[in-house]
Amino acid sequence: MVALFARGATLRPCLPVAAVVGCVLSAINEGARIASGHTAWPTWVQVGLNFVVPFLVSSYGYLTAQTQAVDQQRPAGPPP
Repeated sequence: MVALFARGATLRPCLPVAAVVGCVLSAINEGARIASGHTAWPTWVQVGLNFVVPFLVSSYGYLTAQTQAVDQQRPAGPPP
């Protein structure tokens, strides 16, 4: 699973999820502060995390589903 993540297997399916969810979370959590112009570097760190966390969660879900699909395709019984 880690090798797939390191090779970037989750970028294409998970970046759109992170973009949408990150924008929504940023609007909810930091929107008023950004709109009022009262931002500092911690605000932008929080905004960044609003994108990183959904990317990691969707990557985990994607990789778990891929791993289970591969496991189900393997024949049952002792290995050759």
